[in-house]
Parts: sequence; C-alpha cells; structure tokens
Amino acid sequence: MDKKKLAIIHIVKKALDIPEEEYRKILQDITGVASAKDLNDAGFRRLMNYFVRSKYYHVNPYGLTIKQKLFIKYLAAELGWEESHLNNFLHKYYHKTTIDELTKAEAIKAIESLKAVKQHQK
Repeated sequence: MDKKKLAIIHIVKKALDIPEEEYRKILQDITGVASAKDLNDAGFRRLMNYFVRSKYYHVNPYGLTIKQKLFIKYLAAELGWEESHLNNFLHKYYHKTTIDELTKAEAIKAIESLKAVKQHQK
C-alpha cells in the first residue's frame, strides 16, 4: 500500500470519527483485509467509495457532506469572511443559522453562490 493512500485512509477515519473496532469491521467487510497496509488499489477505491456513501460522511440527516462543509468554509475564508459573516449569508439566503443546518441541495447552491461572489470580487 502506497504510504500516501495509507495516510489518506487514516485521515478520513479520524475526520469521520469512526471508532477503531468499527473501522476494523468495515475494513474486513468491505475489502476483505484486516489491515489497511494489506490493501491493493481496488480495495482502496472500494473503501473510499464506502466512506463517501456511508452515514459517517454526512454531517447531518439532510445529506450535507463533510466535503461540502469544508469547501464552504474554504470559500468563505478565500473571501475573507469571518464565521459570523458566513452565518449571516446563510441566514439571509437559506434561512439557516450555520453550515451544519444546510441540506445537501442547499450546500450545492451555497457553494455555487460563494464561487460567484468570489469571481465577482476579481
């Protein structure tokens, strides 16, 4: 297993806050190996696909993903917005007080809106 891929697996595991015992079970069930070091490329892809589609990847019951949340925060930082400014934006246009309250569809729209604002600032 490539060390970079192994690092990605552990970063994802930590970011998704998966308990060690459950991680080991997922690893065995999804890829058929007991250790991430024993994964081949196909097993790595199966594991990452599982994580993306799993309950762990979603921040809330409305489908918001960790990737969307982090990207919204990144775009706001690129715009020089503090958290309160971002929350005001979300409240005004999406009637939500924080990122964590967005649905997956609202997050997609918010991302596109923030990209447009960023483009307009250039």
